[in-house]
Amino acid sequence: MQHYDSSVAFLGTWGRFQLIIFFLLCFTILPNGMGSFSFVFLTDTPRHRCRIPEANLSQEWQQAAVPLEVVDGELQPSRCSRYRLDVLRNLSAGGLLPGRDVNLSSLQQEDCVDGWVYSTEIYQSTVVSQYDLVCGHRWKQPLTTTIFFLGVLGGSFISGVISDKFGRKPVLFTTIIIQAVFTLVQIAAPTWEVFCFLLFCNGLGNISNYVSCYVMGTEILTGNARVVYSSTGVCLGFTLGYMMLPLFAYFIRTWEMLLVAIGVPGLICIPLWWVLPESPMWLLSQGRVMEAEAIVRKAAKMNRVVAPEKIFDDSKLQASEKRPVEHYTVSDLLRKRSTIMTTSLLCWVCMSICYYGLSLNTSQLHSDPYISCFLSAVVEVPAYLSCSLAIRYLPRRMAVLAVFLIMGVALFSIQLVPQSILGLAVALEMLGKFGATAGTSLLFAFTAELYPTSLRNTASGLCLMVSRTGSCIAPFIIQLSEGDIFFKYLSYITLGILAMLSILATLFLPESFGHPLPETLQHMQKRQRCSHRRQSGEEAPRKSRQIIWRHGGRVRTCLLAL
Repeated sequence: MQHYDSSVAFLGTWGRFQLIIFFLLCFTILPNGMGSFSFVFLTDTPRHRCRIPEANLSQEWQQAAVPLEVVDGELQPSRCSRYRLDVLRNLSAGGLLPGRDVNLSSLQQEDCVDGWVYSTEIYQSTVVSQYDLVCGHRWKQPLTTTIFFLGVLGGSFISGVISDKFGRKPVLFTTIIIQAVFTLVQIAAPTWEVFCFLLFCNGLGNISNYVSCYVMGTEILTGNARVVYSSTGVCLGFTLGYMMLPLFAYFIRTWEMLLVAIGVPGLICIPLWWVLPESPMWLLSQGRVMEAEAIVRKAAKMNRVVAPEKIFDDSKLQASEKRPVEHYTVSDLLRKRSTIMTTSLLCWVCMSICYYGLSLNTSQLHSDPYISCFLSAVVEVPAYLSCSLAIRYLPRRMAVLAVFLIMGVALFSIQLVPQSILGLAVALEMLGKFGATAGTSLLFAFTAELYPTSLRNTASGLCLMVSRTGSCIAPFIIQLSEGDIFFKYLSYITLGILAMLSILATLFLPESFGHPLPETLQHMQKRQRCSHRRQSGEEAPRKSRQIIWRHGGRVRTCLLAL
């Protein structure tokens, strides 16, 4: 990378070419932000009750056919049961009236064998109302979201390998097409099972698109442009798509048309194939020097600078290829029972559960799910900006501990807020979301600084991949509090416990701020041992220097501890 940066330094940092690459790549991330959290609206459960056929029932018995139950302190029609219709028909035929002539609590109940009636107060339709994912099939509602994240997990396995083999640009646009097409095709799914299969394929393209875009930008851009793109550009592009989601959902109240609105931006990105170039760095790694030079010369023309006669020095390329490189695999870390590897994975899983749990819970947060989702998206902007400052000036471990502590305290405090102060509860959850977002961004930087050069990408990729298991679990964590299944605040308490567990795990990680990046596995293990020695209060072995001098005809020595 150093050879590439020095070779293209004549282009400058923020020329016309770099600005076009920066903003167009950020634009391709917009569908990812919308698609990743579309389940806030697609799989939200509207109010519902059993459907009551009108045949042979008087108007009084039609209204009284569904028993009442207490939900969130209010009497509401039961969502999963009704009085037996054959009994009601006999009572209606006998001229008896409910509540006056007949005690309703003594009547037998049955399931909603004729289906459900769904409220259209907020949504005209959702996936839940389309496929009746309620009552006995309620477990399918969080599983729908989990299947998408299983697709994301599968994409994490294959995206890097395919991108390294076939190039950044083909994989980027192939995954954009996969994500857009499968988003649109889901509309025609005849059954829930078919819908989930298409959703899984959609997840494969979602993460692969994001990773390819991230890698492509960091390889094409140089200097400060690369830093801004990797730390805030991609993240803010994702967040902007997230912020657009509640705006689309507010004006589009059916799940089919919402999928259209999410899928079309991906199709709009396809013509960018003729604008965005392949990564010159990847082309050089494949020995395609002429193609890389052609791209850089075109960039020089756009930036109105003169390119040298020969941009890439073949002798330097050959020397870099012949230089011996130390190769490691993740098995080397696991074989040595690395504490860094174990605690990193634990922190990533806990952070992923908290981040996606809080993001997907916004429909239950406020009476207006559109406002809640928008607030959840907006709070990510200051989180990413503050994180970029923390990366520059604060020790990594202290910064990660701080955001975990903020998130844990905020989540534990929600259950102490009275029902009458809903705004305070929303503010505390947004504070928790701030901590989860900032923590995710900080962990990216912290993880990359913990591992040796030859293992850095592999270890970071493994942590990111394992964290996807947390996103698969998150939808079920939300279900713990929905509808008072166990305890209203159980999901918040669970997420708070995970945040506190991550604090304990972070204490076992060595500090990396201000330290050179480890070059070998031995350097990483040495830093880990020194960190453990400091945490246990042991004295680190101190270097010493012997000073010798002559005084009064005698040689004197002194051992100085440094």
